[in-house]
Amino acid sequence: MAGRTIDINEYIGVPDALASAISNQFDDWQRMRSVWLEEKKELRNYVFATDTTKTTNASLPWKNSTTIPKLCQIRDNLHANYMAALFPTDDWLLWEGDDEDAEAVEKRKVILAYMQNKIRNSGFINAVSELVYDYIDFGNVLGSTEYVNEVRENKDTGEVIPGYVGPRAVRVSPFDVVMNPVAAHFENAPKIIRVIKSLGEIAADIEDHPEAGYLEDVFKIMTEARKSVAGLTTNDIHQAEGLNIDGFGSLLEYYQSGYVEILEFHGDMYDVHSEELLKNHIITIVDRSHILRKVPNPSWRGQSLRHAGWRLRPGNLWAMGPLDNLVGMQYRLDHLENLKADVFDFIAHPVLKISGHVEDFDYGPGETIYVGDEGDVQFMHPDTIALNADMQIDRLEAKMEDMVGAPKQAMGIRTPGEKTKFEVQTLDNASSRIFQSKITYFERNFLEPLLNDMLELARRNMEISDVVRVVDDEFGAALFETITPEDLASRGKLRPVGARHFAAKANQFQNLNALANSAIYNDPAVNTHFSGVTLAQVIEELLDIEKFNLVSPNVRVAEQLETQRLIDTGAQQLDEERAVAGGPVPDEGIPEGA
Repeated sequence: MAGRTIDINEYIGVPDALASAISNQFDDWQRMRSVWLEEKKELRNYVFATDTTKTTNASLPWKNSTTIPKLCQIRDNLHANYMAALFPTDDWLLWEGDDEDAEAVEKRKVILAYMQNKIRNSGFINAVSELVYDYIDFGNVLGSTEYVNEVRENKDTGEVIPGYVGPRAVRVSPFDVVMNPVAAHFENAPKIIRVIKSLGEIAADIEDHPEAGYLEDVFKIMTEARKSVAGLTTNDIHQAEGLNIDGFGSLLEYYQSGYVEILEFHGDMYDVHSEELLKNHIITIVDRSHILRKVPNPSWRGQSLRHAGWRLRPGNLWAMGPLDNLVGMQYRLDHLENLKADVFDFIAHPVLKISGHVEDFDYGPGETIYVGDEGDVQFMHPDTIALNADMQIDRLEAKMEDMVGAPKQAMGIRTPGEKTKFEVQTLDNASSRIFQSKITYFERNFLEPLLNDMLELARRNMEISDVVRVVDDEFGAALFETITPEDLASRGKLRPVGARHFAAKANQFQNLNALANSAIYNDPAVNTHFSGVTLAQVIEELLDIEKFNLVSPNVRVAEQLETQRLIDTGAQQLDEERAVAGGPVPDEGIPEGA
């Protein structure tokens, strides 16, 4: 090799034209969102900063470097309240059928039992927790689904080791996805997902998922290319023009790293070389050179990636997050905090002004200072008005809470002033509108399609049957039912309603409680027209206590009658026991022997 330079294409092969087109498109879309990426990195630094040296505040000329973790606190507050709203009870998921058969009680029960089982065993709640963090941190949440079979067999004993089998929600990092940002809708926008895997992981995918369409021939080309460049150095070759893979120092270092970059295109693409329109295709390329798979999207719903944005931008699919506009305010908070701390330091250890002849001395309590004629030592006292920064800091923190839609009541802090019950409810509803709007949007536009994608994936991939745990509504006993693909083949959709019911039911119950204590309800002319049974049923539904069967028409009367019967029976039995214990009482009015 010494003495000449060889193009790396001689080792890795000539790139496929379609693979090169997708690679170039990835680079273009990545450059288009470069500003967005830098903003998110700055925000991430502020959220996880332990001092200002890790943020853009490091440029300030202050001695102190304290950071107030306000952005981190707001993030945690939003996450806790979003999760509480999404999953307030166990009955947050509903099934709505599109025909009479799909709406049948047994059909609805089977589908809900299957999905609840998969949600519980696949770590769905934990996955949603990570997705909610993306919703807050990046303002964009991206998720997909996959069907997994974690059943394993012990090759030595032949024992089958049980594991999870079924659909699973998968978080996709917004950093790993690029798309056409000016498309009208995300569903119609072409997008590219970037994944870094090892050769071993790809080999395992080919073995475990033959239905995915991975080409073993391409895998051999990938491994042979890495064997060819194993002993080369940067002096031996020069890089092919236009190839640059993020995260690796050079193309040669990439090939020698043992990792593979995978770019997966989703959407419509016209192949100019074959003059073929690839409509709703998934095209997977590796090494920016070779096509690993090119198949129509297998999803019956047409999409395999879901997206939602916190604050939508006109004409741009990359949305803003709740914390984006607060970075400048966080900068100001840290600025004021460290300015105040520096002033405190100047007061505790003031600068000395020395004039005339003064002998050397050690600065400290009780120190004697010898000065000559016209000599003097004075403290330079700073302007203490800077100590009022606490008031500005408090106002900034309150503004930041309000601007992200996190009401103070959500943190258990009561706003000042006495209020009536109706005023409390009115203020609580008004302060929670932004919060409720954002979490309802997430639930309706992201969580709902993701859950229906999981159900559709189960229908497509369930081989024979599955066994799920079902709790009997009447007796509360745990049963195990066998679910077949035909049981899941119904027209309809799953609807998560936790966030919507969370606010609606709380509002209705508080209004009902206020009405019950009002003079209007206590007016006999009005009260006589309210049904007690219906009112009890409404309360049972609003409090989500239907499973306890507390409400039954006139059940209190029946219970009181039963109680009285038991009391009467017990009293009669007690009298009989006393009579038997004491024996018969003789009649004193009749002579003995008469």
